[in-house]
Amino acid sequence: MQRVCVFLGSNPGNKPDYRKAAQDMGAELARRGITTVYGGSNVGLMGALADSALAAGGQVIGVIPEALQRKEIAHTGLTEQHIVGSMHERKALMADLSDAFIALPGGMGTLEELCEMLTWAQLGFHKKPCGLLDVDGYYASLCTFLDNSVAQGFIHPQHRSMLLSAPAPAELLDQFGAYVAPVVNKWIERPQAL
Repeated sequence: MQRVCVFLGSNPGNKPDYRKAAQDMGAELARRGITTVYGGSNVGLMGALADSALAAGGQVIGVIPEALQRKEIAHTGLTEQHIVGSMHERKALMADLSDAFIALPGGMGTLEELCEMLTWAQLGFHKKPCGLLDVDGYYASLCTFLDNSVAQGFIHPQHRSMLLSAPAPAELLDQFGAYVAPVVNKWIERPQAL
């Protein structure tokens, strides 16, 4: 695993633990010699992640849409900064550049990015690990939702197991090292032939 994509908030959130978790993740990735790939911003948890990884001697690749770069929130001290035309291009490039995906606390954009990577994994488009850095139970309700989706017959248990979770960066990255993607047909019931 050479590059890990991190999805996280462009806001700092209300708890100091969120910023600390972003800083810890950046430092841990750098300590392991893993390049951080993220959304390219210098604000909120995104900026904290990048600054921490760089301060620890790590490599950081940003991918930011031109519209956000023009608002002067692009980080100017990264190893590489890719400017793309749209949010769709951003996600596609981040996926191509990365060997794994982690979501830290964030809002709708963070959730949307994580869900797209999980959906692609479920469909077999990639076999890369996806995980939550579950800071202070931030993602507990998401995990409850996914467990209910399994119980209601919308997600295979094996697909649910694709989303790893841990409260600390080192623990989550260790899980990534042992991850093997399940091979499961996406559909719970195959359509009947006419």
